[in-house]
Amino acid sequence: MSAAGPSENAAHRSSQNALGELEPGASFTSAARTITETDLVSFAALTGDWHPQHSDAEWAREGHFGERVAHGMLVLSYSLGLAPMNPERVIALRGIRDVVFKRPVKIGDTIRVEGRVEHLRPLDEETGIAELTWKVVNQSDETVVRAHLQALWRLEASDPAADALLSAWEAPLDEVFL
Repeated sequence: MSAAGPSENAAHRSSQNALGELEPGASFTSAARTITETDLVSFAALTGDWHPQHSDAEWAREGHFGERVAHGMLVLSYSLGLAPMNPERVIALRGIRDVVFKRPVKIGDTIRVEGRVEHLRPLDEETGIAELTWKVVNQSDETVVRAHLQALWRLEASDPAADALLSAWEAPLDEVFL
């Protein structure tokens, strides 16, 4: 694999299979994206987070990382956009937990997402929760962020796996919104 990561078409197919078909154990790798100075400035302007570690080259040079680094939330946000999700099946992001920022992401670093469908849990006859492990890696294959995500997932009536899950588990409807 090149430093820029897998081809966009291959990543799209892989993600569509993992997040469209939603089978436990399915894994995917997203397309890659290089972090730029414009990304840091734009994110700081949008969020108001002008911490000098992200916005002041001279201050950052004397700091722990020796140069400016991307906001952790910028990296996490970009990771969500990198993994294409089938809008016919994935309704919404429901939650993110256990986020750990392992390493700094510097200007010029290229990130991609490696994910895995860990568990599926139906909520009602039309929707379920897909639980995913999420790892953001850089061009050196080092983990920079890891997290667990939950996505609200639309079941298909003709999906035998979904039918089997539904028959094995009943959940109160209000759990979708809690």
